[in-house]
Amino acid sequence: MNMMQRCLLSAFSVLLPSLLVPMLSTPVGAQEEPQAAVAGAVERVRQFIRAEMEAKQVPGLSIAVADRGGILWAEGLGLAVPARKAPATAETIYRVASVSKPFTAVALMRRVERGELDLDKPVTMYLPGFRVGGPPGKPITLRHLLSHRSGLPWEPPRGGYFIASPPPLDEIVRSLADAEPTCEPGTRYRYSNAGFTVAGQVLAGRAGRGFADAMKAGVLDPLELRHSTFDPMAVDRAMLATGTMWTLDGRSFDAPTFPLGIAPAGGLYSSAGDLARFASGLLRCWSGRDASILRRETLEAMWTPQFVPAGEAKGYGLGFAIGQLDGRRRIGHGGALYGFSTELALVPDLDLAVAVSANMDLVGSVSRRVADFALTAFAAARGGGPMPEVRTTAPLPTGVARQLAGRYEEAGTRLDLNDLDGALFADRGIFRVEVRADGDRLRLDGRLGYGDTIEPLEGGKLRWNDRILTRIPDREHPAAPARWDGLIGEYGPDEFTLYILEKDASLHVLIEWFYDCPLSEIQPTIFAFPADGPYGGEKLVFTMGPNGRATSVRAGGFDFARRPVGTSSGTFRIRPVRPVRELEAEALKASPPHEDLPGDPPPLVDLRSLDPTIKLDIRYATANNFLGEPLYRSPRAFLRRPAAESLVRVQGALRPLGLGLLIHDAYRPWYVTRIFWDATPLEQHDFVADPSKGSRHNRGAAVDLTLYDLATGEPVEMVSGYDEFSPRAFPGYPGGTTRGRRHRDVLRRAMEDQGFRVYQFEWWHFDYQGWEKFPIANHTFEAIPEAR
Repeated sequence: MNMMQRCLLSAFSVLLPSLLVPMLSTPVGAQEEPQAAVAGAVERVRQFIRAEMEAKQVPGLSIAVADRGGILWAEGLGLAVPARKAPATAETIYRVASVSKPFTAVALMRRVERGELDLDKPVTMYLPGFRVGGPPGKPITLRHLLSHRSGLPWEPPRGGYFIASPPPLDEIVRSLADAEPTCEPGTRYRYSNAGFTVAGQVLAGRAGRGFADAMKAGVLDPLELRHSTFDPMAVDRAMLATGTMWTLDGRSFDAPTFPLGIAPAGGLYSSAGDLARFASGLLRCWSGRDASILRRETLEAMWTPQFVPAGEAKGYGLGFAIGQLDGRRRIGHGGALYGFSTELALVPDLDLAVAVSANMDLVGSVSRRVADFALTAFAAARGGGPMPEVRTTAPLPTGVARQLAGRYEEAGTRLDLNDLDGALFADRGIFRVEVRADGDRLRLDGRLGYGDTIEPLEGGKLRWNDRILTRIPDREHPAAPARWDGLIGEYGPDEFTLYILEKDASLHVLIEWFYDCPLSEIQPTIFAFPADGPYGGEKLVFTMGPNGRATSVRAGGFDFARRPVGTSSGTFRIRPVRPVRELEAEALKASPPHEDLPGDPPPLVDLRSLDPTIKLDIRYATANNFLGEPLYRSPRAFLRRPAAESLVRVQGALRPLGLGLLIHDAYRPWYVTRIFWDATPLEQHDFVADPSKGSRHNRGAAVDLTLYDLATGEPVEMVSGYDEFSPRAFPGYPGGTTRGRRHRDVLRRAMEDQGFRVYQFEWWHFDYQGWEKFPIANHTFEAIPEAR
């Protein structure tokens, strides 16, 4: 199911020959760098890239470094199309997403230079029919649009990021008449794809041709960018990489390929080589030796933060983000889109630029770090200084994640650390970032971020950067407000599922797979995004059905329809492929696979004989199961003795928490596994065991269970029902309620502390360590000696 696991073992050894210019281009009067220094920089960057790709499991990556003279070095690493084992090259084409914005801005500024456009005139001078919803206000200008100060929403009401069949550009722009501004133009920085889309329509109108053709004539052709286009029909598909999407609960899949309607904001297809050529052209212009694209003073204006106090060195200019790298001005832009991540960066004072593209969703932290490392290494080669060190982090030692997981607080500051499969993750702002070992410290270093340090201290404390936080005791959480029951769930298509969940007594939205945003309730069906995050200043609106459950939610200009995931109550059911009784007759006549295992296995033990406080709800002894038919003749639960004794220890560990174990299934005769397999549709076989291999249940080394409240005797809330064939069953599923996720995680910690391991697709299924030493059995319960 996981594409990364299938293909990446071979991906990281695939390297193409580099395109390496023997001598770096240098400023006038400077000495040429020794070739050995250049080669050393290239090899050092390669080492860093390989380490990052392996640690983050990135399938493929392309990089190109340039100066004003052209490309200095370009290379592809890994696989552009993993399914075909097609290697990445310097000219592999990627969807570079928001790196489109600098291109759109350059095309517009060329016309500003020629006097055809004015940055500070109302956009309505160029788009007479343009208007935005809400009461009349301050007019929007091109300067507002190119600096994300227009007050327009993140996405337009029609044709935005989530639309698989977008309308034409002019219709998308007209739809903004139905959009509510997020703020007055010029007052606040609000990142807006909608704003750049309007700017692109201005360009198309002024050019008298479609936007893609205007960009080809205005920027791509003059710079001879032969592997770049805004026209999806003109893409060389043989050179196009396959994007990989991934999710917080461990899934991955090929990214969708539909074109973006908001092309001026994110529709460029390009290669690392072409992006570097674009940057090289800008460096030539900035040097003052070439004004064929833009004059130096125009670039200086674009590379100056807009609407900020004079002298401010960081911010957003006109189509470019301005930051710092080693004390020098860094100009650039990042981009992430459906399975791709790109970083373009220039350091004008060093006459260096770099472009990095990867075919994995939202690994901007990786592409940015690679870009900065390359700039630093080539600057060292140019100046004769020491090369940057390839400092890499490592997975945490066994047990560290379990030891540190929990909530830490101090004076209003909070840090949540979560253990998942022995890895530790920190909830950092809107993202969840992996924590890895960095020498004698821990550091946030994952696909979604890098930087913060963590140092465990004595007494349940830790140092997070420069703050000391204290672990707070785990506690039961209150139930989510009943009025949110009809809102919580999944919405939208498979490619970009949106989650509505409850977290710490607040309703949250998990949008674009990774952006976790708390919502403010305005009305029972209307909520506001946080002001300082994605979609800041925008609203999220539910449409309710007659049963009090939301049928859809509108966010980011898109209507996400509720997904029929799992079941809101009762037992999950499937329609058997064939009648169960017919399959049972065949299974009873069949024989399990033969095995040769040494020694006599430990006996199967009745769990209740060891601890009568363990409760049973053996679903397969009743019709209350996913097949709707009883499969066992009696409600019993057996495990091999070592597993049974470990389960008793779990029960003892849970008792101080007021919780106990409720068993749904344990040892399962092989013939029942055969029934499950034959009754289940092929597309749901991930949730049942293959009888040709036998199941761990058949070995008496697996148990399906949940928790019950010792005080009431009732089962506690979980994220899904037992035997639910849906993503809610995954142990890392991010949706649901705080209480449900907490109970799931308490169960998992208690079980893993005693030698059990959770199954990757089912939070309720645990396998005992050493299960492979126990033989497959096919005894009915009544034939087990202890039962007799």
